[in-house]
Amino acid sequence: MNENLDLQSALAALDEYGYDKKQSSDLTQARNKQQMGKYIESLDYNLRRLLILQETVNELVNKKKHLIVQQENIQTYKTKIINLSRQFSISYDEVLHIMQEQSDQAR
Repeated sequence: MNENLDLQSALAALDEYGYDKKQSSDLTQARNKQQMGKYIESLDYNLRRLLILQETVNELVNKKKHLIVQQENIQTYKTKIINLSRQFSISYDEVLHIMQEQSDQAR
């Protein structure tokens, strides 16, 4: 019986912790614009600090977008090489070797 009571107490404490964590104004818990806005407001930053934060976020977003575009371009390039290898019935490495030779000759 005592074991059952301890288990119930532990479960109740975990539930309360989970509830408190969901209700906290923590940025790691923010999943939408409203929650993030509420968190940023809780920081009580002046306009200058908010502008610095905005600039920093914009720079991070631009970096992420650039990385995504780079990854897409690399994947497209790899796909084109794979298609060439299939078209000419040669291996991927052979296509790369031929491309390297062509590049060296052009220099």
